[in-house]
Amino acid sequence: MEGILKKRTWEPLGKLEAAVMNIVWMHSPVTAREVCDRLTGTRERAYTTIMTTMDRLHRKGLLLREKDGMAWRYTPALGRAEFEKAVADGLAAEILQAHGETALAAFVDAAADADESLLDRLAQLIARKRGRG
Repeated sequence: MEGILKKRTWEPLGKLEAAVMNIVWMHSPVTAREVCDRLTGTRERAYTTIMTTMDRLHRKGLLLREKDGMAWRYTPALGRAEFEKAVADGLAAEILQAHGETALAAFVDAAADADESLLDRLAQLIARKRGRG
């Protein structure tokens, strides 16, 4: 299963999906009721909304589930870091495909503006990908 997940591209999550996934990553295995109880914020969410969101995340392949009495108990299908890397990989591929060299220049400029050491890290990653590191 791990090989399949690594090749799959993932869309960024909506706000509620991200909030639900954060709770699942921190507290799994959890039920929809437990997630609903842990959600904090200015807006109350109905239990049925959380249940529907978790079912949708399950159908997308982000959550695994097992029956626990009358409820489903959910666990993440992949870790937070794996998911974030897969989303970033997909977004980067889309940007590079659409904008080519302009996108490369923008990535380098953004890295230099954010932190000069990112340029060194970028050089290391390139060398490793080429087999020299």
